[in-house]
Amino acid sequence: MEHSFTGIDHVQIAAPPGAEEQARAFYGQLLGMPEIEKPENLKSRGGCWFSCGSQEVHIGIQHDFQAAKKAHPGFTVHALPSLRHTLQEAGYGISEEPPIDGRQRFFTHDPFGNRIEFLEFD
Repeated sequence: MEHSFTGIDHVQIAAPPGAEEQARAFYGQLLGMPEIEKPENLKSRGGCWFSCGSQEVHIGIQHDFQAAKKAHPGFTVHALPSLRHTLQEAGYGISEEPPIDGRQRFFTHDPFGNRIEFLEFD
């Protein structure tokens, strides 16, 4: 095999039409992911993009939207208890999960019902 993988460039999360401001409020303001400008040739599709460390999170508009209940991104963070508190204060439910391989973690759902995991390495 001549090819090899070097990482993940981005994760796309679906959202319903007209959800950009809710996405900005959750991913940008609440979680603190900086918004990045979409390329000009993709702006007409709607949605918005965010920076997440060296990767990107793309919120894409899906006209026949259905929330992802099992599939999910797993975001690594520093100060996981602080993020848990921030989400709970904002009214988001937290699903505690047992740690795996030296990682503390929990799940929540974004404003559109998509499952999201947050992890911190011990």
